[in-house]
Amino acid sequence: MNTDLAQENAVAAIRISSIKQGLQGDSPEAQKEQIESFAANHNINIRKFFVFIESASKEQQPIQEAINYCKNPKNDVQLFIIKSIDRFTRGGSYSYDHLKMQLTKYGVRLVDIYGIIGAKDVNTLEHLGIEYNWSVYSPTKKTEILEAERAKDEMRDIMTRMIGAEIRYVRMGYRVRQAPLGYENEKVETPHGKRVILKPHPKESVWIKKMFELRVRGNLTDTEIVDEVNKLGFRTRTRNKRSKRDKKKIVGTVGGKKLTLKQLWRYIKKPIYAGVSVEKWTDGKAIQAKFDGLVDIETYNKANRGKRTLIETKEGIKFHKKKTPKHLLTKGVHNKKFPYKKYVMCPKCEKPLYGSASRGKMGKYYPAYHCNKRGHYFRVPKKDFDETIESFVKGLKVTPDYAEKLMKAIIEEWEKRQKSDKTDKAVIEEKIQELENSARMTADKIKMLNSETAIRYMEKDLEEREREMAELKEQLKQTDENAIDIREVTDTVEYFLEHLEELLLDGDKPLKEAALFRIPFQRAPTYEELDSGTPDLAPFIGLKDDYDVSYSQMVTLPGFEPGLPG
Repeated sequence: MNTDLAQENAVAAIRISSIKQGLQGDSPEAQKEQIESFAANHNINIRKFFVFIESASKEQQPIQEAINYCKNPKNDVQLFIIKSIDRFTRGGSYSYDHLKMQLTKYGVRLVDIYGIIGAKDVNTLEHLGIEYNWSVYSPTKKTEILEAERAKDEMRDIMTRMIGAEIRYVRMGYRVRQAPLGYENEKVETPHGKRVILKPHPKESVWIKKMFELRVRGNLTDTEIVDEVNKLGFRTRTRNKRSKRDKKKIVGTVGGKKLTLKQLWRYIKKPIYAGVSVEKWTDGKAIQAKFDGLVDIETYNKANRGKRTLIETKEGIKFHKKKTPKHLLTKGVHNKKFPYKKYVMCPKCEKPLYGSASRGKMGKYYPAYHCNKRGHYFRVPKKDFDETIESFVKGLKVTPDYAEKLMKAIIEEWEKRQKSDKTDKAVIEEKIQELENSARMTADKIKMLNSETAIRYMEKDLEEREREMAELKEQLKQTDENAIDIREVTDTVEYFLEHLEELLLDGDKPLKEAALFRIPFQRAPTYEELDSGTPDLAPFIGLKDDYDVSYSQMVTLPGFEPGLPG
């Protein structure tokens, strides 16, 4: 027994790097037993234990909280006990020396149970009865510094081996992190040993697929898509919130929120949902994953509408982020008064027209489409422009072959949506059943409670479940009432195929009609071509007077994406 330590008060610090280490490796319980045995053998009184579940390689050392406790003279602490130096810090000699000096300044000695840290200091002038700061030193100081550096090197070696291996596996197409929403991790046997891949989550994958499906359809705004996915019971994952002081203590939960617009945009952008990994560890390159995506690459590209694109090549997958064209960033590009700016080109330069109203001498405004900022001048009054558009549209017709193919495609799409609606109904019914079971369990718990406060919270929780169930049941009812009649759909399509002008010139939604106006063309027409009736029409569109139109190859001009058949 070391009598120098007897009857002194101490605090003990226990540290593990993670909860997983605490459960599988050098647990806090094991460290505590070792320190308590050391204290009993040396007759030391331990005032307080500090437990830290945090890495000691960070710049802000977790052990600082325990050191601050020792600084207060009211706590009457003389010793600071640790299992070993690597449990004190892994920040190297600098961090070790800085932390130990704080304790020394307040008369607290650092002690480890392995005896690496010396118990006594030596004064080189003791034989003369004189003492200076420089004459007092610890004979084990060099050993302590070496041990602190060894702990730092060990941390670096461990992280290099672990992170290095993970980076290699990610570049092979495997998964090493927590599964993103819509997936769950699964360990499988591979040529590279037992590795982790992703597989569809039974509930969450339905939400992700629905986001992409509705985005591809294009008949709903993003806000409406968010509402539709939330109707299927979308909730973000819940995770435990832990105490800052005691990481093993759960103080609440976070998550369980409905889908928001920004979240929708984030999910749609992620290539992982198409089975492609793009991240820092892949050096920004697209890696084909060892598992299937929730959607195919074609669906991913359509849902992202050209802003992000995955391209399959002989060399592998290419990931392309498209920069938004400058003219689409121009203020007023979606002006309802000039809806055709993006879709009709200048006959001089074949660039998108501008639209504005100039003010005359008498104060009257004269709206017109024009192009006068590119070294030439072209201008046509809005009234004449609209009359040209109307006259041209009234002369269009759909070819009989295409009409037949379109009807067939519509029926196939209807059958596909019927199947999707059936799946959605099953998801909603399952969610209702879960809520009913949960409500029943809550009601049973209330019967066993005596605390009025607890009963009040449980009743509030029960009311929330009842409200959510009522909303879901109303959804099911509306789904049945709003079922699509395929006969009505085909009749409507047949009518508009015969009366294209009513579809393209309705007048109630000018921006939407202008967007539909691009469909009949191989490439964006110039105003001169519309006026003369000679634009490059798509193969499924003809002129009622059977005017001979020569079809050129598809050319995409800035600001215009050609319409695709179907």
